[in-house]
Amino acid sequence: MRPLSIFNFSIVFFNLSATAQTRPNIVYIMTDDHTAQMMSCYGHSPIQTPHLDRIAQEGVRFTHSYVANSLSGPSRACMLTGKFSHKNGFTNNEHGVFDGSQQTMPKLMQQAGYQTALIGKWHLVSEPTGFNHYDILVGQGEYYNPTFIHNNGTRFVEKGYCTDIITDKAIQWMENRDKTEPFILFVHHKACHRDWLPDLKDMHEFEDQTFPLPDNFWDTWEGRTAAQQQEMSIGSAHDMDLIYDNKIYSPGDKSRLSDGYLGYVNRLDSADRIRYFQFHDSLTAAFKANPPQGRALTEFKFQRYMRDYAKVTKSLDENVGRLMEYLERSGLLQNTLVVYTSDQGFYMGEHGWFDKRFMYEESLSTPLVMRLPEGYNRRGLVDEMVQNIDYAPTFLEMAGADIPDDIQGRSLVLLLKDSSTSGEAGRGVSWRDAIYYHYYEFPAEHMVKRHYGIRTNRYKLIHFYQDIDQWELYDLQADPSEMHNLYGNPAYRKVQKRMHKRLRQLHRQYDDPIEEELKQK
Repeated sequence: MRPLSIFNFSIVFFNLSATAQTRPNIVYIMTDDHTAQMMSCYGHSPIQTPHLDRIAQEGVRFTHSYVANSLSGPSRACMLTGKFSHKNGFTNNEHGVFDGSQQTMPKLMQQAGYQTALIGKWHLVSEPTGFNHYDILVGQGEYYNPTFIHNNGTRFVEKGYCTDIITDKAIQWMENRDKTEPFILFVHHKACHRDWLPDLKDMHEFEDQTFPLPDNFWDTWEGRTAAQQQEMSIGSAHDMDLIYDNKIYSPGDKSRLSDGYLGYVNRLDSADRIRYFQFHDSLTAAFKANPPQGRALTEFKFQRYMRDYAKVTKSLDENVGRLMEYLERSGLLQNTLVVYTSDQGFYMGEHGWFDKRFMYEESLSTPLVMRLPEGYNRRGLVDEMVQNIDYAPTFLEMAGADIPDDIQGRSLVLLLKDSSTSGEAGRGVSWRDAIYYHYYEFPAEHMVKRHYGIRTNRYKLIHFYQDIDQWELYDLQADPSEMHNLYGNPAYRKVQKRMHKRLRQLHRQYDDPIEEELKQK
């Protein structure tokens, strides 16, 4: 962990400026592919995340937080615009280019007098707009000695580990900003994205830990055609690659340091590269000496995946701690909304998978914790259903800005003001009874079929379409792991009819023409 002493600042100056400022600052921390199953404040996590947990302990933890489209670029576009993918135009990573000329929350925050900055992952192809300052990774970015693009258009390689560098840059920007105006800072980490390359100091972490298999790890996807046809299975040599994902290579592979995963390792300086391979050579040698087969091989791949993911998460958690420490020591914490979330959830072996995309719970859900500024006294759990389209109107309302009528999300401010109404949306305020989801990227990597659907507190209805036409219905109370497709089951006929009706209502509410388009085909 890097000491804060490398940054020189005046505590007195920060305290005076924080006191004089009435509108809250906002620090929005978003990771990539971090899932609630690997965050200890959500319970049942096999690792501890004390710094992330601190945000929840001092603020609120959302228990029903969802995305509108479980894919990195589209999820970010939903957050920036407060609109579903069919409205903001960025539906998928394969062919999408975000239209930066459209109305976005950062632009509206600028108009409201906020300084705006983006540090880290952008992943929307076009140049960022609406930011006074940005310092972004190229595409997915690299864990080791990553290349950044500055808002003056220049590119250069930053020496170090990506998660550390993003945190350094975020702190440096806050140091150098105009202290007389409020700010919103977007801190977008590459972690915990594939290929899970850890900080070298963490390489040996979790190596003695055996991670438990999820109860449905050996799922055969009976009755779920789309699930049978995906390409994100840990057990598949095609889907999870021994070299790229598990870092098990043949002796001759290291001579090809420009290829794939080994090309990322090649970004290390020579001394660090030797250190990296000293560790992984021993893992490879042990594997080659007694290579597992069948189910044993699948379990080996799972353990290697989990350990690398956990190592990357450890560094992430520590850097969130660094950022929180800076806010506290600088006098900013009291009047700053700190948000921690991810662009979507992820599968940690559930259904035998890694990755995301499906509307099933592990990837539909995303962790969301907030430490609230003065005047917002909700504490503990927030059980209402929220989505990432809600962040834009929330930040705008906190800034005292008008929320445009075309924003489709709903401000969460009412949920954050009164802790005496836990489980209810404030005094006498109604909240949504369902959320809508639509995934578009097919055919593409992992081959998850296009689908849309609705989730209520108890039930979920999903329609897979394009080269398939299958409906799925789940009773989340009786079947939280979504193993049994109940669509067409006579016992659920009334539920099915009710869910179809509510889905049609959401299509009208959010102006998604998909059902009408499918009727015309």
